[in-house]
Amino acid sequence: MAAPTVGCGRSWFRARKFSFGNVAEFRCRKSLVLASQLFSSSSKTVAKQNRDVPWAAVVGLEIHAQISSNSKLFSGSQVQFASPPNSLVSFFDASLPGTLPVLNRRCVEAAVTTGLALNCTINKKSLFDRKHYFYADLPAGYQITQQRLPIAVNGSLSYTLWNNQNELVSKTVRIKQIQLEQDSGKSLHDDVRHQTLIDLNRAEGQLRVDANISVHHPGQPYGVRTEVKNINSARFLAKAIDYEIQRQINELENGGTVLNETRAFDYKLGHTIPMRDKEGKQDYRFMPEPNLPPLILYDAKSLPAHASLLQVVNIDQLQEKLPDLPSVKRAKLVERYEIQPQHSFTLLNEDGLMEFFETVITATQMNPKRVIGWILKDILGYLKRHNIMVEESPISPLLLAELLNLLESGTISSSAAKQVLEIMWNEKGKSPTLIVKEKKLELLHQSELEHICQAVMDSHQKEVEAIKKGNTKALNKLIGEVQRATNRTSDPVTVKQILEKQLLLQPTKKAP
Repeated sequence: MAAPTVGCGRSWFRARKFSFGNVAEFRCRKSLVLASQLFSSSSKTVAKQNRDVPWAAVVGLEIHAQISSNSKLFSGSQVQFASPPNSLVSFFDASLPGTLPVLNRRCVEAAVTTGLALNCTINKKSLFDRKHYFYADLPAGYQITQQRLPIAVNGSLSYTLWNNQNELVSKTVRIKQIQLEQDSGKSLHDDVRHQTLIDLNRAEGQLRVDANISVHHPGQPYGVRTEVKNINSARFLAKAIDYEIQRQINELENGGTVLNETRAFDYKLGHTIPMRDKEGKQDYRFMPEPNLPPLILYDAKSLPAHASLLQVVNIDQLQEKLPDLPSVKRAKLVERYEIQPQHSFTLLNEDGLMEFFETVITATQMNPKRVIGWILKDILGYLKRHNIMVEESPISPLLLAELLNLLESGTISSSAAKQVLEIMWNEKGKSPTLIVKEKKLELLHQSELEHICQAVMDSHQKEVEAIKKGNTKALNKLIGEVQRATNRTSDPVTVKQILEKQLLLQPTKKAP
């Protein structure tokens, strides 16, 4: 392994060919229904004959994910987002003669950690290759990658989703390989001056995905695939895949053919558009990278006795540092707090919400099962209505815990707590205890509440008689009247209990 650069590095590693066959098949059948609505009555006979035959789709993803580090994969140049063009370029980045790549330790560790998280086999020996192609953003005329023997292979990613029957369904995608790869430069197109400029800082983006998509009838050979290039968000990726599946089904069922081509996704139109055909396979002339020796990794058993920890990467050590993966976190949440499995998904899927929930739990006496309702229904509801992140919430976890403690101790009612929560949202940082005092929202004493309940019954004899005749809905009106009389500072459950008790004690009027 080559000596690492000073500090950490930012580069790209590539996770190749995620196979989403099962997921795509489900989406395909949904898309088929939508696509069939678009067909005109003039469709060809063959389309009519095949329309009721189900389709399956196969989706392979090539994901370019940027490693979070301070410098590049093969040079000591810093990486800083949105830095001026060509301000962070070393002689090696510019491909000046005589410069050599120096492998970044941080990038290797990140690739190994990713491989472990995705259940890959980590190759203790991996190789670097040159991938030759000629484009302005690649001054050397080749890109250093790992084509033949990458750092990790044969992985899998399992996940769970809700189906149309509101049932949890487990899915697994296969991962072919993870490889370290040098990032190319960025082309900046100036339409006004009709120029294309090159920025060799590299790493302007953090995620790029190429999706390979084909459709076929189950039991038949795979169809011709198209590649949708350079998608930069998960939302656009889902839209591009769904559109392309539907487009291919539409094309085939109308008697057309799917071309082996590269397409781009126009996010404004929501469509994929042709870029170039792929009928002729490009010859990248892969060859071993002569300036980088094989990358050798170790585990605890194979680690040399006197090896320098700065010069080797220990797979077992990285495995020990690997944090809990989402599936493990969800299971722990369900077991520890006895919450519903679907609640654990929401807590983890919203960035920062799990930490918010656990901070509240440590600071309140309320049962976690009740706390989760306030978190998911009320706090998350506010966040979504105002389109802000958890970390931007004007209500901190400790202030929410203070409010829940007031509710749990019987100081305020649940309806009063809702009022206080709204004030807390609008007046950032204000203590719920202070709000309760200012608005006089404390629960009434039992004797005072009993007196108010009796007064409401006396002034609503029509409803009282209706209740005694079996109309239970009339009781809700009495509860509402008590709530209004107490400015919603009374607990509805307690009010109901008092009213039911007083109704039993009140004699029924005899008919004249």
